Amino acid sequence: MSAADLHQQLQDTADELVESGAERGLQIAVYRHGEPVADVAAGIADPATGREVRHDTPFYNFSIGKGATATLAHVCAERGLLSYDTPVADLWPEFAAHGKERVTVRHALSHSAGVPGIPSATTHAELCDWDAMCAALADAEPWWEPGTAVGYHAFTFGFLVGEIVRRATGRDLSDVLRTELTGPLGIADELYLGMPESEQGRAARLEEDPSRAETFDLDALPDDLPMFKAAPKHLFPSAAFGNRADILAADLPAGAKTSARAIARVYAAVLGEVDGVRLLSPDRTREATALAASGTDRLMGNESSWALGYALGLPDQGSGPDPHVFGMAGAGGSWAGADRASGTAWAVTKNVLGDLSTVARVTEIVCGHR
Repeated sequence: MSAADLHQQLQDTADELVESGAERGLQIAVYRHGEPVADVAAGIADPATGREVRHDTPFYNFSIGKGATATLAHVCAERGLLSYDTPVADLWPEFAAHGKERVTVRHALSHSAGVPGIPSATTHAELCDWDAMCAALADAEPWWEPGTAVGYHAFTFGFLVGEIVRRATGRDLSDVLRTELTGPLGIADELYLGMPESEQGRAARLEEDPSRAETFDLDALPDDLPMFKAAPKHLFPSAAFGNRADILAADLPAGAKTSARAIARVYAAVLGEVDGVRLLSPDRTREATALAASGTDRLMGNESSWALGYALGLPDQGSGPDPHVFGMAGAGGSWAGADRASGTAWAVTKNVLGDLSTVARVTEIVCGHR
């Protein structure tokens, strides 16, 4: 099937999902061997105004941002500013408190550092305060010996890896993102960690899927579940959270504000060259996307397989982890990642927070034509 045929099939699928009411607005982007082969936009970005989804509309995408943040760490490694076995405390001395001097960059990237939780009383304002969150993380007591277990670092991954990058470069994270990643790739106005207030009117407005609320009643869950130590209930991913101006403006590198084509372009540039830009050497890409840690997640209870900053396997994991596929899903049903075997990178962004069914449908089409 030609690129034009693939684009048309994905556009028809997106239009059908919007017309059926399954989605309000979404984007799908596919790159193959560094070339864009599909760039789909459909539906409404803001139902209050009727503003349509454009190809460059940024969506708040929760954990999809972890992939971009991890890629910044790999760029630092490529530049010789750190190695994966560098102790975090060598870059960030305060982090050594409470026996964390053995935590390495590799542990931080593979969710095995043992510091997955943020203080339960953390407010939105505190979450948006970089220095306050990094100070709390530096003073945290580890839940396990680094490298001996895995547990999803929902918020802390962003602050931990982000501060590693900031200390290694001596520059604010959004500046590093722009100069090392989004600027060279030509996507500085489509992928943000902290989104300037002047640009926030372009962002899609998130909505809750009513069926998600019926099947996932947050209030009915016990407050002492391990996952609520990582992301307290009042900070759990929701449309209200992702629509807040302070959240959009803050550097929260566990998430990102991005279009599908921007984050897919990042993964394409991890795989190889995109318009003359290659972020990582082939050897670096192989190391960064190989299995680094696995096991039963201490917070979520699921079996997990992590490369260095990326989850391994297709989004639905229905047939078990595919070692050639790496990426990140976002709460609410978005996904971005790539397949090393076929040289394909793809992403789905959407504004109705539901499950991964749309991603699974798109992935079936994309993987059928790899």
